[in-house]
Amino acid sequence: MRVEQQITIEAAPTEVWAQIVDPVEARHFLAGMTRWDVDGETTQLGSRITMRMGVGSAEVGSLVEVVEYDENCDLAWTSVTGLDQRGRWRLRERTPGWTTVTFRLSYQAPGGLLGTISDRFSSPMVRQNLKQSLDNLKRRVEGGAGSAEPDSGSAASGVFAGLVQKIDDVRVLRGAGVVRPVRPDRIARSLVALNRFGPTPAAGYAASAIMHPDDVGLIDELGELTFREIHDRTNALGHSLSDAGVMEGQGVGVMCRNHRGFIEATIALSKLGANCLYLNTAFSAPQLADVCEREQPVALIYDQEFDGLLEHAGEGRKRFVAWQEGPTEYATLEELIEAGDRSNHVPPSEAGRVVILTSGTTGTPKGATRKQPDGIDPAITLLSKIPLKTRNTTFIVAPLFHSWGFAHFSLGMILSATYVLRRKFDPEATLETIERYKVDVAPMVPVMLQRIMELPPETRRKYDTGSLTAVPLSGSALPGELAVRFMDDFGDVAYNLYGSTEVAWATIATPADLRAAPGTAGRIPRGTTLRIYDERGSELPTGETGRIFVANEMLFEGYTGGGGKEVIDGLMSTGDVGYLDESGRLFVVGRDDDMIVSGGENVFPREVEDLISDMDGIVEVSVIGVDDKKFGQRLKAFVVQQEGSPLDAEQIQAEVKSKLAGYKVPRDVEFIDELPRNATGKVLKRELAER
Repeated sequence: MRVEQQITIEAAPTEVWAQIVDPVEARHFLAGMTRWDVDGETTQLGSRITMRMGVGSAEVGSLVEVVEYDENCDLAWTSVTGLDQRGRWRLRERTPGWTTVTFRLSYQAPGGLLGTISDRFSSPMVRQNLKQSLDNLKRRVEGGAGSAEPDSGSAASGVFAGLVQKIDDVRVLRGAGVVRPVRPDRIARSLVALNRFGPTPAAGYAASAIMHPDDVGLIDELGELTFREIHDRTNALGHSLSDAGVMEGQGVGVMCRNHRGFIEATIALSKLGANCLYLNTAFSAPQLADVCEREQPVALIYDQEFDGLLEHAGEGRKRFVAWQEGPTEYATLEELIEAGDRSNHVPPSEAGRVVILTSGTTGTPKGATRKQPDGIDPAITLLSKIPLKTRNTTFIVAPLFHSWGFAHFSLGMILSATYVLRRKFDPEATLETIERYKVDVAPMVPVMLQRIMELPPETRRKYDTGSLTAVPLSGSALPGELAVRFMDDFGDVAYNLYGSTEVAWATIATPADLRAAPGTAGRIPRGTTLRIYDERGSELPTGETGRIFVANEMLFEGYTGGGGKEVIDGLMSTGDVGYLDESGRLFVVGRDDDMIVSGGENVFPREVEDLISDMDGIVEVSVIGVDDKKFGQRLKAFVVQQEGSPLDAEQIQAEVKSKLAGYKVPRDVEFIDELPRNATGKVLKRELAER
């Protein structure tokens, strides 16, 4: 069983490290530890520690030895005698003066299945001990008391709050069909798989192969695969990749469209404990070369169509073709699967990590690394707002390499969903696919909704999409009128999640929110904290616009090239500005670096864009700031019109002037055929500025 907790502390890593390696201080902040005896005055490489932790009425522990000691960064130990366990402290400086601290404990109780089930019941108690330890450490470092033994009142309230939360968790999971009657032998074998691999794609598909072996798990243009077939094929692929030299802890770049190759590569690499670097299929050759130079993957798994783009990025790296379109000099995934051993893998010592790249709309894409969650709390957060059910048919329309598409791949593993995948997006083909497979859930990015709504009404009406229960949206701004028009045609199935690669999620808007307050980014879900700060870091009241900061358990660990997002009070910047209304709904005004200062007035383009896009005959619009000798900057609007629209620049300017302040009126309006966008629908404003 692997249990992990994380916290952000307002202190330099050296200050936190001093507490961790001091045996006397450690005894004060380590919660649940009945014994922590270090053979020396300080903890160092080779130190032996006798440790005992209370878990319920039992006391478990070991004699451990420190096997890794990287000052101010990492301290790890492994057991010498007693309970088989490994532990790790990890310190990472997010921004100057702020340190993210991770406390991990991996242990294995003896006794086969009974030991496995025992692990499952003990893990919440161990997790609570780790969380309390980090809370105590934070208080001690930041100047509070930080006792390892909370007072009885706070302990009682914490237990009560935890009980209420667990009851709500069960309610959410039961509603999604995750908690349901299942054959005991299948539960037991699934627990064994989860215990061996932790909450990873490797465990998810091993469990689904046990619970639903002959059910269809994936449908793409090559046909259907059952859960058993996916499990066996990814076993074989993992062994073949290992034989080819891909090892635990190494990075592998994956550049695939939405098809079985992406899914099978991800699962196989998870079984190896390799790290996945997901490459955007719309990146240019120089961007790909820069990313691979920085991230240093040992191998690339990619679709053959990207051969030319990866010419420089692939130099000196192993290359494997996921989707073949013609003769190739490189081994294909199908060849590796055919040749591979289909036996189960030995679990890696540590789960592989996932690196999702930022969009690169304003420069070189950055790698955002995120740990595997040690439980299903992140999934419960989304399930509490979006009506996803076990064994749903989920058509992942959003790109899988994007954090939104990948999130639904992850959710689908918990729900044993059947994935429907199509390599390239086509609006009419999307509706046809929904009808053909009676799709329940179709996660998209907003521009896909826009393309569907641009189809002639008679085309949209040709297809029966009544099976849809949810169209979850994220990845870019969702215009309010677009959401309402879509729901008027397809029912109240649109759910909008606002977040970023770095913070995962911040708010979720339900159909009721989108109808009541078009343009809202939604409300703050459970387990998430959101605040609006001004430029000085002071919290702003309801209704005032400022910088958006978020805290949840899925914050990223930092950019792989170094650095991170600004953190205040443990909350991380999303990079956007916005405000909360009286109902607790968030409205995002724009990017904090998109602000245009025109004649001394601050303007965020989103408000102007929303107003123009609501005009009849307008397909889409983007507003940027351009240099102006008199005003410093002036607003320029790039507008895409419907064919035959009579609108001219003066009419658009007059409409803006009638609704907004004069300094928000675009002084220039340029009509273009389409806005430049990346693969996830974000407008590339730097390309507009270069026109």
